[in-house]
Amino acid sequence: MTAMATPRHRVSVAVAHAHTEIDAVADASVWSMEPAETTATLVEISKLKAKVAELEARVAEHADDETVDAWAHRTRQTKPAVLGRVRLGQALVTRGHVRDALAAGDLVVEQARVIVTALDRLPGDLDTTLVGRAERHLVAAGREHTAPTLRVLGKRLMDVVAPDLADAYEARQLAREERDALLATKLVMVDDGHGKCHGRFTVPSFHGAALKKMLLAIAAPKRLEPQEPGVPLRPGPERRGRAFCELIERYPAHQLPQTGGVSATIVVTMTLEALEGRIEHAALLDTGERITAATARRLACEAGIIPAVLGGNSEVLDLGRTRRFHTRAQRTAIAIRDQHCTEPGCDWPPAMCHVHHDIPWSRGGPTDLDHGRLLCPRHHTRFHRRT
Repeated sequence: MTAMATPRHRVSVAVAHAHTEIDAVADASVWSMEPAETTATLVEISKLKAKVAELEARVAEHADDETVDAWAHRTRQTKPAVLGRVRLGQALVTRGHVRDALAAGDLVVEQARVIVTALDRLPGDLDTTLVGRAERHLVAAGREHTAPTLRVLGKRLMDVVAPDLADAYEARQLAREERDALLATKLVMVDDGHGKCHGRFTVPSFHGAALKKMLLAIAAPKRLEPQEPGVPLRPGPERRGRAFCELIERYPAHQLPQTGGVSATIVVTMTLEALEGRIEHAALLDTGERITAATARRLACEAGIIPAVLGGNSEVLDLGRTRRFHTRAQRTAIAIRDQHCTEPGCDWPPAMCHVHHDIPWSRGGPTDLDHGRLLCPRHHTRFHRRT
C-alpha cells in the first residue's frame, strides 16, 4: 500500500484508519467462521462498500480535472470509470435522500445509479415537491427491491407522484424512446468464410418483441424423440438460433420486395449430378457464399429457392418448376393425415413442418399425397444428410 501523506482533513484521517483496520485482518483465516456469522459479515461488508462508495463519490465531485487524471493514473483505472464516479457524486449533490441512504448502507451503488437516472428522466418542469416525493418513494423501494426492479418502478414514477399527468407524460416518453430507437436501428452481418455468419442488431422494442414471439412459436413445440447418446439437450440460445434459421428459410418469397422485376429469392447454382446426389459438389449461392449439395437438396424440397441446374457444358437445364412444391390443398390434406412430424416420437406441429418428397423430386419423385409426408426441420435435415 502506498502510504498517504500525513492526513489532516477528517475524511482523510478516517480513510487512513480504515486502511489500518483492514490491514490488521489481511492474513486472518475465515475457515472457522460459522455460516450465520459469515452471512452477517458479508451483509455488513456490502453496507461498508456502499458507505465507502458514497464517500468516494462525494470526494470525486470535489476533484478537478487534474486530480481526476492523477486518480485514474495512480490507481490504473480507465478515465471513463473514474468519470462515472465523478458524475455519481455530482448527481448526489441534488439527491440528498439517495445520498443519505447510500451513506447509511441502505442502498448499493447500482441501486443509487438507477434511482438517479429515473429521477433525471422526470419532466423538467415538474414541481420540486413531486420530485422529492418520487425520490423518497424509490429510496424506500430500494430497501426491498433490486436494481432491475427499481428500473421498472422508475418508469412508472408519474403514476405515483402525479397520476393526473402520468398518461400525457408516458405518451411523450414513449414517442421519444421510439424516435431514438429508430435512429439507433442497425444490423451488422459478417460471413467468417468458414460456414458461419455472425451479426448483431439494434431494433425498436416492438420489433424485438415481435421477433421473439416468432422464434418462440417455432421453438416451442416439445420434442419427444430420444436424445442421441452423448448429445446434450440444446440450450435456449441454440434453439432460438435454429428457430431463426427456420424463420428465414420459410419466409414467403412472394412477400419480399422485387429488385429489377425479380423477387429477392436465393438462386443456388449446382450440377445435375449434385442435385441427384450422384456426386457431392458444393453449390454456389448468387450472393457469393457456398453451401453443401445436401443442404441445397433439402432446401429444394420446399423452400423458396431457385435451383439453377447446370449440364455438362454449364448450360442451364432447369430454373425450378412450380409443380415441384406441394399445393396449399395438398399441404392441408397431408397435415390432416399426418398430424405432426412423421418421425417416431416427434410431435412438431404441421404448421412448422416441411412437406418432404419420399422419392426426391430431383430423381423424378411425384408431388402428390402418397409420396409426401411431414418432417420437422431437424428431421428433414437428417434425412437429406443420409441420402
